[in-house]
Amino acid sequence: MTQAPQKEAPQKDPVSADATGAYAIVEASGQQFWLQPDRYLDLDRLNADVDSTVTLENVLLVKDASGTTLGQPYVAGATVELKVMAHRRGQKIIVYKMRPKKKTRRKNGHRQELTRVMVQSIKVGGKSIV
Repeated sequence: MTQAPQKEAPQKDPVSADATGAYAIVEASGQQFWLQPDRYLDLDRLNADVDSTVTLENVLLVKDASGTTLGQPYVAGATVELKVMAHRRGQKIIVYKMRPKKKTRRKNGHRQELTRVMVQSIKVGGKSIV
């Protein structure tokens, strides 16, 4: 009995960065985010005005053309500059609580307060990596 040759599935690259390949993983709002220059993301509401600049210093990992720098727990001298674009609210989430056989029902909604930021630069030791 012979088996038909199996075709290998094409290998997918892991999440790839843009053409420069530079990115940073930072800790903000109690979560970890993958940041690339000139991309935007939504963070929990920051106490900053629109068009102001926010600097994150809790950088866990930086990858650039020269290699990868991993922090223990943070990379020394690494910062990420973010420009605040707008303050927004997330999607509505419905929270429904019910106790069976007790005629108790409660329906609540929640919309998370968010800040949309644009990544301006990633710096290590005061020098931009892009």
